[in-house]
Amino acid sequence: MNTRCQNCPLRTRDIFDPMTDREIAFMQKFKSGELEVDAGTTLMMEGSNSPQLYTLLEGMGLRYKSLETGERQVINFILPGDFIGLQAGVMSEMKHSVEATTRMKLCVFDRKMLWTMFRDHPDRAFDLTWLAAVEEHFLGESLAILGHMEGIARIARAFVQLFDRAAALGMIKGAKMPLPYRQQDLADALGLSLVHTNKTLKLLREDGVAVWRDGSLNILDYKRLCSIAQLEADREPMTRPLI
Repeated sequence: MNTRCQNCPLRTRDIFDPMTDREIAFMQKFKSGELEVDAGTTLMMEGSNSPQLYTLLEGMGLRYKSLETGERQVINFILPGDFIGLQAGVMSEMKHSVEATTRMKLCVFDRKMLWTMFRDHPDRAFDLTWLAAVEEHFLGESLAILGHMEGIARIARAFVQLFDRAAALGMIKGAKMPLPYRQQDLADALGLSLVHTNKTLKLLREDGVAVWRDGSLNILDYKRLCSIAQLEADREPMTRPLI
């Protein structure tokens, strides 16, 4: 059975801003159904158009660009609560592809109602604009990291950010979170070679900081990992809208 917006399990998480009853009622109208896809499914293809938009309810995935060589460049990783397909909704076609890394359950929205949101629900429209602005901010941060951080700091920062998000979503058991990606995916996202990534992961493991094995990331020393990542361990988490 479809999950009603009123009972959405993501809304109980502190990482997401609260919604008014009016906003919840609109989101229920905006939502046209739910979709489940298997791991490896291409949900959206670069250059294609789609009449649907999505919010990830369960599972994990990634965004990537296809290169002329036939290889792909991972842009970032998708976790529950992420909104998918805004590019197609605004620019008529996707500028990157979206792939399911695990089995996914998604809320499906009718793209034609996107303009109703801007016309009748400006607060929700602002939330959507905020998400786009934050994506731009993270892209700029990623470019700065690629240009000025050593490989071990890049990997440490990626682990901290993923772990923090997973913790806020209730995906942590002890000090472990699911991380079902390939080393190549992480290397691509951070602009590192696979060999460098493998050596760095070994160093973090041998130093008792973090272990990534069999689809799980185990953080052994969070404060030290934050120090390597050049992040404050006691920083306040940033809340975000849920579309």
